[in-house]
Amino acid sequence: MTAIMTGLFAALLAISVPVGYALIIAAGAAILWQGGTPTVLAVVKLFQPTQSFPLLAIPFFILSGSLMMSGTLGQKLVQFAAALVGRFHGGMGQVTVVGSTIFGGVSGSAVAEASALGSMLIPWQKKERYPAGFAAAVTATIAGLIPPSIPLILFSTVANSSIASLFSAAVLPGLMLAGGMMIVCYLSGRIRNFPRLTDAGQLKSFGRSMLSALPALAMPFFIILLLRAGIATPTEVSVIAVFYALLVSLLLYRDLTWERIYAALVGTVITTGVVMLVIAASSLVGHVLITERVPTIVANWALETLGSAILIILMMNLIMLVVGMFLDLPAAILLLGPTFVAIGHAIGMDPIQLGVMICINLSIGLFTPPIGTTLFIGAVIARVPIGAVVKELWPFYIVAAAVLVLMSYVPALTIY
Repeated sequence: MTAIMTGLFAALLAISVPVGYALIIAAGAAILWQGGTPTVLAVVKLFQPTQSFPLLAIPFFILSGSLMMSGTLGQKLVQFAAALVGRFHGGMGQVTVVGSTIFGGVSGSAVAEASALGSMLIPWQKKERYPAGFAAAVTATIAGLIPPSIPLILFSTVANSSIASLFSAAVLPGLMLAGGMMIVCYLSGRIRNFPRLTDAGQLKSFGRSMLSALPALAMPFFIILLLRAGIATPTEVSVIAVFYALLVSLLLYRDLTWERIYAALVGTVITTGVVMLVIAASSLVGHVLITERVPTIVANWALETLGSAILIILMMNLIMLVVGMFLDLPAAILLLGPTFVAIGHAIGMDPIQLGVMICINLSIGLFTPPIGTTLFIGAVIARVPIGAVVKELWPFYIVAAAVLVLMSYVPALTIY
């Protein structure tokens, strides 16, 4: 049954069937072929995971991010980042890194960040005589780990882990990735003599821009504080975040319009629909895998064949790197999560560390060919071939791999 499902899924992907539909068709065909599961039960399995209270956090976090970043606040964030690092070598690239790190604490989605920031910053970098491939590469490397992170919410549903603990654990690796990317931008700018924003570091300008961007800067800390203190659940925090975004736009920046609200609602519905379709489809796939005890069999095989936890973690990372090249991040988390949670439990790996490792690894797939979502977004906005962007990405791959290795083998960096 699993072999039929896997083969049909690969064939459907090869003819460009969307991932959610491909998963449903492949899993449905496998269930019908096996014949042991009633059709009604299969339909229930399909819709059951979408009826989850914690998953309500996803559309509300998407909506709050869309409301905040579609208005004046998005421009204020860019101005703050420019005042903070624009005067250094490779400053324009560093502005993108800082902006995406802050944006991650608002939207929770790497794809949303790449689209919104890329449309603002890639043309700006090109205007300042930065190579178009480099501008697209910096935009593509957005990881989306800073809370609220939608991938971490999805992993929490797979592993039955605390969303608050995952959010807290992701802050340090998110900052490490940002720091490493900024070093790459600095060295590239210094070696290749990229232009600098010479007046961007003035103290007065920095203070004014920081105050203007403070509502967005405070969002990640606000979310973690409410969750860690037990004041509100993740879903309740996401609703509070929407009211926060509305109040900031209405009272502070006074740029809230019905058109913005409508556009944010439409975008939220579309994005949530895509995510929920994949969640429903993955539940059906999970039913097939659990029926044939695939996670347990794979975990036992890994223990008996590899033996060492170091080698097992390496195997998981290699598998995820390959899968991440072809599947979008949410689908990959939901498909690989149950099996890797079983393997992690078998080797004594904390699920919080495992969740951060999985999200970092699969985030690399977002800017890795042949099917990297943020890679394509950056290339399209910059109007350059994919090859030109990939050529600029090699030092960023090294940074991402180094952080991934640290998160995989040093539990203290995620469990505290």
